[in-house]
Amino acid sequence: MANSSLAEPRSLTKLQKPWFKNQNVQASLLFLLLLAVVLLVWELGVQYQIFSPVMPAASRTIVDFFGWIADPFYDNGPNDKGIGLHLFASLQRVLLGFLLGSAIAIPLGILIGLSQVVSKAVDPFIQLLRPVSPLAWLPLGLGILKSSEGTALFVIAITSVWATLINTKFGVSNVSSDYLNVARTLGASRWRTVWKVILPAAAPNIVAGLRISIGISWLVIVAAEMIVGGTGLGSFVWAEWNNLNVTSIITAIVVIGLTGICLDRLLGLLHSWVSFGQRTQ
Repeated sequence: MANSSLAEPRSLTKLQKPWFKNQNVQASLLFLLLLAVVLLVWELGVQYQIFSPVMPAASRTIVDFFGWIADPFYDNGPNDKGIGLHLFASLQRVLLGFLLGSAIAIPLGILIGLSQVVSKAVDPFIQLLRPVSPLAWLPLGLGILKSSEGTALFVIAITSVWATLINTKFGVSNVSSDYLNVARTLGASRWRTVWKVILPAAAPNIVAGLRISIGISWLVIVAAEMIVGGTGLGSFVWAEWNNLNVTSIITAIVVIGLTGICLDRLLGLLHSWVSFGQRTQ
């Protein structure tokens, strides 16, 4: 009883820890401090002409940023659209190209992971094509498809394949032999073993690959749209650079970064869900 009475004040003290000692609060305050320092250095650098004359002041950039955000969906013709319309066009291309790449990568990764012979035969192709820059695929896509829209989807799909393919192959080939032995003992067919045992066990690796691939897809879309044109954030950045509207370019960079964070967090939630489901089995 004495020990419990002594422990109670300590637990109360722990619960009453000052707000400024909370790590999340400290991290948020540090973030705001760093942001303020960056903006101050930026503003002073422009005022004292340390930067190029093309570089706008931080204060002007912030005003223009909120101007774009205040009305993101206006449409005054093909060459004058709100940044929200450009964002949706880019997201549509990315998601479609990402789904096409995933539809190729996951079944192929399962097939490769199930067979050592197929894995060794296909691995040289993976190692050869995986490091190729997305920009190198653009002229090939234009030559084959003769369509700027199709080329953008082609480049996104082919560059998003590799991370998902490799992670799927790794997850399938490293499923615990105990799981496979139990399935074999119970008389499960090959297809049922793949569907009920191998895929659930490999799911965290597959989703981890998808998470990497969506980031690569979002990275690629800007470069692809700069070249193929049309509506999209890449086209927006290129057009604003031709007009020397650097504040608009910075706005696009912030929008691209925030959207990338959201896409990564969504796949991160899916990864946590499949990992939790695997642990509870």
